[in-house]
Amino acid sequence: MKNKIAIFPGTFDPFTLGHHDIVLRGLKIFDTIHIAIGNNPEKERYFDVELIKNKVKKLYKNENKINIILYNELTAEISKKLNANFILRGLRNTTDFEFENSISQINKDINKDLETIFLITSPKLAPISSTIIRDVIKYGGDINKYLPFKIN
Repeated sequence: MKNKIAIFPGTFDPFTLGHHDIVLRGLKIFDTIHIAIGNNPEKERYFDVELIKNKVKKLYKNENKINIILYNELTAEISKKLNANFILRGLRNTTDFEFENSISQINKDINKDLETIFLITSPKLAPISSTIIRDVIKYGGDINKYLPFKIN
């Protein structure tokens, strides 16, 4: 039987409890999950990418089914290199679905062997988004209750 290898791509700026929830639930489905921290040229990062990579790596240090990578190319292309046959994505609402659906169709066109699997965000975590978290910290708020690790 073919291994079920997923890539969970995102800028993860920062990696939230919602992202963590999707990874934990994804572990029940996939043999391997590559958390792929990407660069979106349309977004200026708030948190250093190496900081996030190290925090996420430490979070999952005891989970041998998870790999953390940085990438700067099309998700469909890096998926081929990783032998990933699935993209894992979380959906908080219908707006997320509309956006993610378009991306998944293009990914499928580029890489015919790639399927996108959507998991609905747990209701208590649905209001959390990286964008909102960045706004909270910009105005002096404490973001640590929205993250699976502490950021000083």
